[in-house]
Amino acid sequence: MTDTKVVLVTGASRGIGRAAALACARAGMQVIATGRAQKALEDLDDEIRRVGGLPATIVPMDLTDFDAIDRLGGALFQRYGRLDGMIHAAAHLGELTLVAHATPRMGEQMIATNLTASWRLIRSMEPLLIQAPASRVIFFTSGVAHHPRAHWGLYAATKAGVEAMAKCWADEIEFKKVVVTVLNPGGVATMMRKNAFPGEDQATLPQPEHLSSLILELMSESHTQTGTTVHFRETEHYRAWQSAYQANA
Repeated sequence: MTDTKVVLVTGASRGIGRAAALACARAGMQVIATGRAQKALEDLDDEIRRVGGLPATIVPMDLTDFDAIDRLGGALFQRYGRLDGMIHAAAHLGELTLVAHATPRMGEQMIATNLTASWRLIRSMEPLLIQAPASRVIFFTSGVAHHPRAHWGLYAATKAGVEAMAKCWADEIEFKKVVVTVLNPGGVATMMRKNAFPGEDQATLPQPEHLSSLILELMSESHTQTGTTVHFRETEHYRAWQSAYQANA
């Protein structure tokens, strides 16, 4: 069994998922990158190679294809026999609208992508994660999960559900040396954020790569507290970005 850590990153084609995949690759990990856009995943692999990382294993897939998640788990078991980490960054914002005005199709898509896919990933990847000596898992949440407001109902509900499920799972498998963290990135300059706040000046926000050092910290063996929520804006990593931003303003 190789000592190289094997990490699955969902939503790796752009935004925080892409930044996380690059950070892990730079740190010497073998990245399994999933996303819906094959070209974007190929571009990610090209960049990983340029920075000296191990060639990524790219898996174009839609996480609402739940059978594909199971097949991925089986393929990873056959190839690696374990999974040292999972960073589940894929998410679907949907249309911000009144709860009563959301169409069934839109609601079902959001629940499938944000909540059901998270459960199916847990179900398929747990056997691999518990084979690693010290695996680390990151899920992402949002401020609206704890501070609900108009037009965010379905997204807030799915994120609150993911957070609750992740923490229940963390409690179930703590003895397996799997450390589960829920990360709230706050406002970050991503396409999803731009869609939610089209008038916002994204130059005033951290870029996805500014989360990289925190993500690597949460993926390290020194991070041992499971079932916690970490708020990026309450960490030294955010304060470092803030100081640099203010110095250059």
